[in-house]
Amino acid sequence: MLGIILRFVEILIAGIFSGLIGSLTGLGGGTVLTPLLVLFLGVPIYYATGASLISTIATSSGSASAYIKDKITNVRIGMGLEVATSSGAIVGSLSAGWIYSHGLAWVIYIVFGVVLLTSIIPTVQRGKYEIPKPRPPDWTTKVFKLHGEYHDAALGRTIEYWGVRWWLGEVIMFFAGVISGLLGIGSGALKVLGLDWAMNLPMKVSTTTSNFMIGVTAATGSSIYWYFGYIQPFIAAATAIGVLIGAFIGTKVLVKLTNRFVRWIFIVILNFLGVEMVLRGAGIARILVIPLAYEYLLSTAASILLMIGLLLKYGRRR
Repeated sequence: MLGIILRFVEILIAGIFSGLIGSLTGLGGGTVLTPLLVLFLGVPIYYATGASLISTIATSSGSASAYIKDKITNVRIGMGLEVATSSGAIVGSLSAGWIYSHGLAWVIYIVFGVVLLTSIIPTVQRGKYEIPKPRPPDWTTKVFKLHGEYHDAALGRTIEYWGVRWWLGEVIMFFAGVISGLLGIGSGALKVLGLDWAMNLPMKVSTTTSNFMIGVTAATGSSIYWYFGYIQPFIAAATAIGVLIGAFIGTKVLVKLTNRFVRWIFIVILNFLGVEMVLRGAGIARILVIPLAYEYLLSTAASILLMIGLLLKYGRRR
């Protein structure tokens, strides 16, 4: 009995940390939760991804309600992009069953790691600006009403903005949904990339709208994961409670941070997870087999070197 309680507490703590990070960055708790469960707590990957999808729903529910109340989330834009993410989630979830049964998960790990690392470049280039440089409105701005405003507590003023390139946002959202279904995560990294880089929205709007969207995406994928038997109730319940707590804490912190600071948190996490995903995929495929401790050390060292280079090149404030 004591062992079960301790196990529940371990998973709960992992969920709280994941929910906090997911809420602050718009990544969704699953992006951090799955590596924690698999790498540190020894949870089988298929149960970790199933629990991750459930916890992602909790993250979205916990943080999105607060962000909508603060009038930062753009619900109109989020709802318009959900068609693409939900369609992608169905494709990805169905593909996951085939991939697990054929032992090809390592390919997804490596591809996902590469996607995370390459998405850093457009994100960090925009990290020099607190508010994105306005782009001229295009036809999608008017047709889909891609505009809004919110009060920025950190800057002490109201920020007005408008989005562009709705079509590019939809394309990125579809692939974000596919990744969500394949890996059992909210794929907030790609959603934020679509909202921030493709549609030119402020980072706080991107992260909060991403949090709003990932719940619907995860709910679509989780129904298919349940059918495949990848959701274990004990693990899913513990992670969902923890992530919900962490998400509420994150909503209280985010409104006091600047867009620029949130963006660099996002970049640091993308950096480490991208390197770790590539190394782990290479290990599963027996391409590069190294002890776990050295794997973490190598991931950390590579991430630090990349961050130093990015800070030297793009870290200067404008």
